[in-house]
Amino acid sequence: MKLPTAGLLIIRDRRLLLAYSRNKQCFYLPGGKIHDGESPARALCREIAEEMDISISEDELHYYTHITAPAYGESSGTIMEQECFLLTRDVLPRPSAEIAELKFFSLHEYLSETHRAPGAVMVLLHLKNDNLVD
Repeated sequence: MKLPTAGLLIIRDRRLLLAYSRNKQCFYLPGGKIHDGESPARALCREIAEEMDISISEDELHYYTHITAPAYGESSGTIMEQECFLLTRDVLPRPSAEIAELKFFSLHEYLSETHRAPGAVMVLLHLKNDNLVD
């Protein structure tokens, strides 16, 4: 089963912002599922308003990459298809809804976590290869 999602990339001091979900007990990219008839950018704006209590518009998002990875916390065989967008303006996100914590990570710091979402590892590797994170 494929799971279409959108993820937000906020980089500060060469570290990527990740969200800790109470439901999945893991840090992963802020964002979420794309509803039928919804564009990835529109879905991301909706999800970020819910998860991080900030308002962003589609025109502020810069497409970065597509990630295909096993969906962490979903049933076995579920594959996440995630469109990832950069947000370059400064924001003050606050955890809300199912998000318990927001934290910035380097690749090394994230790899030290007990539970890691495969998609978050993939995007951190991509960002490191592009010299955007440590």
